Amino acid sequence: MNETESTRLQQDIIERLRSVIDPETNVDVVRMRLVEDLTVDSEGRVYYRFKPSSPFCPIAVFLAQQVKQAVAEVPGVSAQQITVTGYVAADELTELINKEI
Repeated sequence: MNETESTRLQQDIIERLRSVIDPETNVDVVRMRLVEDLTVDSEGRVYYRFKPSSPFCPIAVFLAQQVKQAVAEVPGVSAQQITVTGYVAADELTELINKEI
């Protein structure tokens, strides 16, 4: 995958993430800036940070799963690595979400 293809894949991922809606706010995770530092390498591996809307967000696990599923559904994604930040159980959720799917 060349740089142009990686950029296109990144744009496709962002578009797909616009369909992931936070049920508490009815706003998508892109507009809420819950997904940060999204990058795609030449092998189609995706790296990003997921930052729940608050340190005690009651639906952080649900949203992280929804984000991961949405990214996985984009053609061209070969793998993904999520880092959870700004959450009381960030390390535990990072470990959990990277094991799933």
